Parts: sequence; structure tokens; C-alpha cells
Amino acid sequence: MSSNVEVPLWPAAAPSHGAVVLRRFEDTDAAAAMELSTDPYVPAVGTLPAHATLEQALAWVERQRQHHVRGTGFAFAIADAETGRCLGQTGLWLRELGAGRAHAGYGVSPADRGRGAAADALLALRGFAWTIPELHRIELYIEPWNSASVRTAENSGFVREGLLRSHQEIAGVRRDMLLYVAVRETGP
Repeated sequence: MSSNVEVPLWPAAAPSHGAVVLRRFEDTDAAAAMELSTDPYVPAVGTLPAHATLEQALAWVERQRQHHVRGTGFAFAIADAETGRCLGQTGLWLRELGAGRAHAGYGVSPADRGRGAAADALLALRGFAWTIPELHRIELYIEPWNSASVRTAENSGFVREGLLRSHQEIAGVRRDMLLYVAVRETGP
């Protein structure tokens, strides 16, 4: 992190919105991780291997649980509010909390896309984020071709701020990224 600001405690009540609840990862979520790993983009942008085995998926689940322990932020399982079944992952990364900023990300299993789970998860994550007094800005980085993710960001109240040319390397190639942000409301 950029200053001595400590990562806040895990939320006492699970953040939720619409049809999803954000909760800690459980070993049983490895099945959802295995499904998520079948999307070719997910392994390119994270630590989940392509076509993960059960052992690899369990290791990924454990890495998600360790984010808060290591002080890098919060990794939540996106769970169906009725069944508790894991639909994907969302995270709030707090390396720049001392500057009032966080980075968010999300991924929903291919079979669970198109039903608003990612937007509900982002809205739940944003609601939780504003309980952190030091946090004033949440940033999303989205590749310009990813129209589904752009819709998710916009449906969750994030606003496009611009295009960051050659912003990050993904799968060995420098990529442009759209910057979407949510800013804490600060009165008149």
C-alpha cells in the first residue's frame, strides 16, 4: 500500500445486492473456479490456470482467501443469494488506499453470465467500499473490445473517464484499457 493505512476488517455482514451475496471463498467453490477457468480470458488476466484441475482450483480458492490476510484487499465469492452457489469472483484491491483509491475486478462463470450477476456484485462491492472511510475512488480497467464488461460497469454506476494507451500487459501483449470510475458522493 502507498501509506500506513491498514486494510479494514472483513465485513461483519456479507455485502449483497439484487440476486447476489459477496462472501468468503469456501473449498466447495473450486467447482465454479474450474468452470471460470474454461474462459480463455480469465487465465490471461489472473492466477487461475486455463482448464484448472481440482487441485489447481483449490489452490486458487486459497489464494483468494489470502488476499485479506496479506493486506492486499478483499476477494469475495459472488454467490447466488438463494442457493449460496458460487457464480464467480469480485475483488477490491487496496494497494492505493492511502491515496484514497482502490481497484476493482470481477469475473462470472460462463454459464452464469447474462443475468446481471456481475452488475449486482459490483453494486454490492461498491456499497461495501463506501464503508471504508479512507476510500474515495474505485477504478475499473476494461479492454475496449469487452462490451459486456463495459455494460456491467455502466449498469453499476461507473463512469468512463478515458482510454489508457498501452496501460498493461496481458498475455505478453501491451493493451489499451478503458478507465471506469465510481467516486464517493461528497455532499454540496
